[in-house]
Amino acid sequence: MMHRLTLTAACALASAWVPAGAALAQTAPAPAAAPSQSEDARLTAFLDAEFAEYVKTQPQLATRLGIKEGGDRWNENSDEGARADVEWRKASAARMKAQFDRAKLSPEAQVNFDIWALEAERAEQSYANRIYRPPFYSRLYSAHSQLPDFLINTHSVTDVTDLRNYIARLKGLPAVLDIALERTRASQQAGINPPRFQIETIIEGSRKLTSGAPFGEGADAALWADVKAKTAALVSGGKLPQDEADVLLEEAKAAILATQPAYARVIAWAEESLPTAPSGKVGALTLPGGLAYYESELKLVTTTDMTAAQIHQVGLAEVARIEAEQDALAKQAGFADRHAFYAERKRLNPPRQYDDAARKEYLDTANAFVAHTRTLLEPYFGTLPAYGIEVVREPAFSEVAGGAAHASAPSPDGKRPARTYVHLVGTVPDPAAMYTLMCHEAVPGHNMQGDIQVRQQGGPRFRAVTGYVAFGEGWALYAENLCKEMNAFPDVAADFMRLDAELFRAARLVVDTGIHALGWTEDEATTYMNTTGRQPIERSRSEVRRYITLPGQATGYKIGMLKIMELRARAEKTLGKRFDIKGFHDLLIASGSQPLLILERRVDDWIAATAR
Repeated sequence: MMHRLTLTAACALASAWVPAGAALAQTAPAPAAAPSQSEDARLTAFLDAEFAEYVKTQPQLATRLGIKEGGDRWNENSDEGARADVEWRKASAARMKAQFDRAKLSPEAQVNFDIWALEAERAEQSYANRIYRPPFYSRLYSAHSQLPDFLINTHSVTDVTDLRNYIARLKGLPAVLDIALERTRASQQAGINPPRFQIETIIEGSRKLTSGAPFGEGADAALWADVKAKTAALVSGGKLPQDEADVLLEEAKAAILATQPAYARVIAWAEESLPTAPSGKVGALTLPGGLAYYESELKLVTTTDMTAAQIHQVGLAEVARIEAEQDALAKQAGFADRHAFYAERKRLNPPRQYDDAARKEYLDTANAFVAHTRTLLEPYFGTLPAYGIEVVREPAFSEVAGGAAHASAPSPDGKRPARTYVHLVGTVPDPAAMYTLMCHEAVPGHNMQGDIQVRQQGGPRFRAVTGYVAFGEGWALYAENLCKEMNAFPDVAADFMRLDAELFRAARLVVDTGIHALGWTEDEATTYMNTTGRQPIERSRSEVRRYITLPGQATGYKIGMLKIMELRARAEKTLGKRFDIKGFHDLLIASGSQPLLILERRVDDWIAATAR
């Protein structure tokens, strides 16, 4: 999955505006030619100015964009700040509509116009759901771990100013945690309580973050290790004298020690909440107004009007189709059916736990495969990735057995490479499954798409950082299938595990809607994911807990992929020999993320133009 942060706090987890590490692309000057081109340039200038003003109010977004201004502050995440964000979006869209006649814009400029206007509507819809998304509720984006993760993995330190800003953010961390607690308590008063498993994760993670040096004996705590490493890099690079570094490190140590009382408050709240924390049946249906909330989230995530019932049926149909394809592939490989193939894979790869040797083997193989896949791209893409891409281990404070891998885009200058983070604890998965995961997260999936997106030129800057779950995850799932087309997989087992991964995503449609619209319990969902989705029990449990705390997000993958596959089939059928795979792929990912309905319109326009 793509690691995301929203442009507007009100749009959190629904309209994912900013891939981690995304940056402002340089906008090429628009040529003054036809009236529509001139109007396009005027719209681009307007949107760039609006976006620049917005970035000033979002310091964490600025950091992701490589802007130092505001680098000493955190985003304002109070309810008042979120409401202000929504009002700004609405006012900006109104200004745009007052100043521009959409009919006078080119088709591509109309897309920019429509997305800017649409996001104001989505921000309002997302804000209405804010009470259902307290900062400590999400399995993936809980405040206790997301804030230090931002400092460690996003706040780059390339000079002394960056280091001072880092320390300032350390000092501000307790206040942000307190706001997060306040918001979470407000949600609890409204009947939205984090599940018991999430409360337990918060306690464990908060204790890890405040254990070891400088809090006490043992290995360095994550933030202390990070600031020491970043400071040492400045010293070794001749950018910071050692005596000044020592002073700044003492200041950083004091700031880190000052986070302990805030984390103690988080732990105290969690321990107070634990006895009454819900478990078992914990989906949206158990929340006040939960079904309406869930249907709203599905629309935000999929960018379609599909209902939970429709998505559930799509999932069931896709499970049946993929299982039939697995049976056919297994028979081609000499096995009776998919069950026999799975049995052979289990015999060849008996369960074993990760150790240092297994971790090294995984990372070495994954990075080598990503490098190989990059060499296969040219026949399929006109626009290629330009920056480094690396597979790394998930930080210890957020690593869990069976945890979902995730990706981050590179910085605009490529100094921070694109990264895929993998959890390397618990049971080692079937090695044949790694190839599909790298196609999804790295190349030609998220890392590649993020690389291209942050470098795009010629359009409004906000498009370089705008992201939609259904588009981004749909592309990454489509990329898995594209790897087969590119002959990237080394053997039949890898191809079979590609179908296994697709089956997993189809099962997600069934499980997510089962939990939140049909009242499934956590155990029922875990059993389905384990038996039908074919995931190991620890990963099944981890995945289901993710879906419980992030309703609807997992549906975007398959819904997005199915739409992309549908559009490609339409283009191939209509255009015949005129169909250009490079042109189709560049159309999809060279101009940024987009809602599926807008993507469909653009593909139809491309087909019509190519057919002429």
